[in-house]
Amino acid sequence: MSVSRREALFRIGSTAGLGATYAAMQMMGLAVGTPVRAADFALPRAPGKGPSVVVLGAGIAGLVSAYELEQAGYRVTLLEARDRIAGRSWTMRGQERIVMDGRADQRASFSPGLYFNAGPARLPSHHHVILGYARKFGVALEPFVNANRSASWDFNGKVVKGGRMLFDFQSRLGELIAKAIDRKALDDVMPAEELKEFRQFLDFYAGLGKDGRVVPNPRDGYRTLPGGYDHPAEFYDPLTLREALPSRAAVLPHIFEQITDMQATMMQPVGGMDRIAHAIHDALRSKARLGEPVSAIRREGDGVRIEHKSGVTRADYCVCALPTTTLSKIPSDFAPAKAAALKDVPYLGSCKVAFEAPRFWERDDHVYGGLAWTDRPNENVIYPSHGLGSARGVLVGAYVAGWTRQDNPDAFAKLPVAEQIRLSRESVEALHPGRGQLLASPVAVDWGLVPWSYGVGAVGPDFDDTAPGVRRGARYTELTRPEGPIVFAGEHLSYVGLWQESAATSAHEAVALIATMAAEKRVTA
Repeated sequence: MSVSRREALFRIGSTAGLGATYAAMQMMGLAVGTPVRAADFALPRAPGKGPSVVVLGAGIAGLVSAYELEQAGYRVTLLEARDRIAGRSWTMRGQERIVMDGRADQRASFSPGLYFNAGPARLPSHHHVILGYARKFGVALEPFVNANRSASWDFNGKVVKGGRMLFDFQSRLGELIAKAIDRKALDDVMPAEELKEFRQFLDFYAGLGKDGRVVPNPRDGYRTLPGGYDHPAEFYDPLTLREALPSRAAVLPHIFEQITDMQATMMQPVGGMDRIAHAIHDALRSKARLGEPVSAIRREGDGVRIEHKSGVTRADYCVCALPTTTLSKIPSDFAPAKAAALKDVPYLGSCKVAFEAPRFWERDDHVYGGLAWTDRPNENVIYPSHGLGSARGVLVGAYVAGWTRQDNPDAFAKLPVAEQIRLSRESVEALHPGRGQLLASPVAVDWGLVPWSYGVGAVGPDFDDTAPGVRRGARYTELTRPEGPIVFAGEHLSYVGLWQESAATSAHEAVALIATMAAEKRVTA
């Protein structure tokens, strides 16, 4: 007796559950055909007249979820607690209000055309999904200068150009290895011919003189620039190894450009990071309903009932794209395992401080984009990569995320806003003497205090990747599992980490689950 595909799926689903059914549907060609990580992601058409889905949160995860579901024929309602979309992809412009728990409200006062990316600042070139949405919706991109050897490092009270710190550390390491080779200390490590070739390479790589010692080198930059006629360049004296690596705080700046997510080419949307979120929102038929904080998430029959500020929304399915810092506080019908997994997930509480100023860093110090590093509490300074050569710009005077010291974010966030601004101004003054007084219109954002976010992303043992190929812990796994018709999305549910790409890839996974559920329900009905 032959068995139809529908009957086969019914039997599998009744005995083995959704996971086995999904695997079987993939084999039969009924599940989502496009890999969920692909930039050209697409869901199969929704069954029937299109099930209804309520999406909670209009950040990147919620917007991507709403868009892909609508494209597949689902009926979508998008609820957002804030009075704006984009969530943590927040671009602040003139007259925008900054609200933080326990702090007086601030008001941005940047000049027309200027902006401050209070959330994410850059896009790696290998984040194909979020870049794919930018391309799909015509969001113009421009380079983000993530590393600039002309920007300075300020460690132990000594300000030195970053290029000198990097090259002289490289030179001193090369010098040490060359000494070991010359003293026959590595003869039993490499074959003689290879060791000879490597020793010759070190002369070039480390800029060594004939005696194997570090000598002044133009890769260090110039004390005096070369000029016409009788004006030769003057080089800097090489730094010692201790000067090039003055403390543990300088370790990450030394390898920053080598981190996969920080390698050139980095990009940013023209006009502000929130341009991608707004482009996705513009493409939605059902725009986000703003000012609608959720007060309860309930199961009702086979569907869901969402209680929010203006009333109740019922739907067949729900995509919950809220951070756990908010979701854990909302009454729900979640199983005990889910409620326990949501509780007290640690979030990084990053802080940023920004100023408007005349572009003295370009005019006087010839720094065009990039980052300055410091062991001061503000950790680094970000020079704008756009508007080069214009009269004014927004300088990020602090980006505190544990770059140079792990306890910096918590310590910096405890300071009054006025103190955060003062310390950031002092750091800029140390990097550019006499220019701190030019910094105006300061604003400070402590993400751990921002309502509906309370941090920039999940961190800790269950959310950090400690080794390639190692799966995350039980809490992470539990949070990826649906609660009946409720599925979950957000940057915390992706191995990409603390990026917009994380939110977008998790959204693809979440809506693929809904598509599978809807197909299974239709088959087994």
